[in-house]
Amino acid sequence: MRPPEPMKPHAVIFDMDGLLVDSERIWHIAEDEVFSSRGLDYTDELRASIIGMRMDEFMAKLSDHFGMQEPLEALTAEVNANMLRLIPSMVRPQPGAPELIDFVQARAWPLAIASSSPLAIIEATLQSQGWDEVFRLRCSADDVPRGKPAPDVYLLAARLLGVQPEHCLALEDSANGARAATAAGMTCYAVPDRSHSQAADLESVTPYVFPDLHAVRAWLT
Repeated sequence: MRPPEPMKPHAVIFDMDGLLVDSERIWHIAEDEVFSSRGLDYTDELRASIIGMRMDEFMAKLSDHFGMQEPLEALTAEVNANMLRLIPSMVRPQPGAPELIDFVQARAWPLAIASSSPLAIIEATLQSQGWDEVFRLRCSADDVPRGKPAPDVYLLAARLLGVQPEHCLALEDSANGARAATAAGMTCYAVPDRSHSQAADLESVTPYVFPDLHAVRAWLT
């Protein structure tokens, strides 16, 4: 059901992976390289359970699932190295992302990134899309005590923007991310990344679910 009216935000906080860029499928490749090289079956169902989580937290969950004995730091470093190798050639913007960014900038709404990815991944992704100068404020879940679905990274972004959470619009693609944004007290507009989720996965978290970022821009207009 379409919500009654668009929000008039004082700031807009974007998730990155799956929302602004089509990178969740690249993460899947990077992670699967780690597990398949060890003879482990990294299924779509298993990956769906960790979408949106911070890397150390989802890697701990997967390590427990597989009964792995290797240090988590080594496993996460391997995934990160795979991603940094793949990002420049494989990551693409999601439909409507450049247009929505232009729309937000034209209205002079402050904006930020609030991502579960490490800062090095955020920076490499923004550079690959030419968005270095657009997103000056980049908040990684590595900077806070708890990753999504906890609200910490969104609360950090709001504090650094100097905007109360209830006046922030958060944009997400996963249920875990939407839970983080709503737990922070923000309005969350969700666009499911079809590589891992459907509208029904998000409708129980937020009433604002859209087919793509073009629709988000049209609704805000």
